[in-house]
Amino acid sequence: MKLLSIKKLYASVNDKEILKGLDLDIKKGEIHVIMGPNGAGKSTLANVILNNPSYKITSGEIKFDGEVINNLKTDEIARKGVFMSFQSPEEIPGISVLNFLKTAKNKMTDKYINYYEFMENVSDYMSELDIKDSYINRNMNVGFSGGEKKKNEILQMLVLNPKLAILDETDSGLDVDAIKTVSKGIKMFSNDKNAVLIITHNTSLLKGLDVDYVHVLVDGKIVETGTKRLANKIEKEGYSSFIK
Repeated sequence: MKLLSIKKLYASVNDKEILKGLDLDIKKGEIHVIMGPNGAGKSTLANVILNNPSYKITSGEIKFDGEVINNLKTDEIARKGVFMSFQSPEEIPGISVLNFLKTAKNKMTDKYINYYEFMENVSDYMSELDIKDSYINRNMNVGFSGGEKKKNEILQMLVLNPKLAILDETDSGLDVDAIKTVSKGIKMFSNDKNAVLIITHNTSLLKGLDVDYVHVLVDGKIVETGTKRLANKIEKEGYSSFIK
């Protein structure tokens, strides 16, 4: 069954059309990658899936887990199991990482959460991601380095355990070790009950992942789909062959 199905999607920002008839299908158990030149619409796609109010769907349909979500609010879509890791995570003074995770998990599950089991899971994930114990009590992203912010995003993904994780250039600006940590987190998360959509310029993140499909997005449309070899081709040759 298709977890995410996008058909003939058109979307605009400030009355400028960015997505121009985009089609995309993602099944459970799959890892998809979207690559493309700057301004092609990659981040717009991620924001439109979550119905960011700054973006407007003008035509087309987005189905998640069999349900049309075009008109749902962002928080409603998130509760249905869609997670997005941002390029530049926001700082939230006065809210600790722990309190943020607990609150987000409660809203996602709507069920009682055993504190000790929750803390054990968080501690295990932090250990795997090489995050210090003291980090959990720091204010959310306040004073964090770029690498710490990105690790925090991956920690959130693991704790919240969504059905679909959208990673919008999570690897941007990271050194080799941090990219390896992000890649490790994706592998820890990925299974046959969820899916991952990675938006990236950097093929380094993909080297340790079992990627199912790579899509090239140009001028608001997916113009080619292939295997990880397509990403390697882009790394060597760029996007000139895909741009008319």
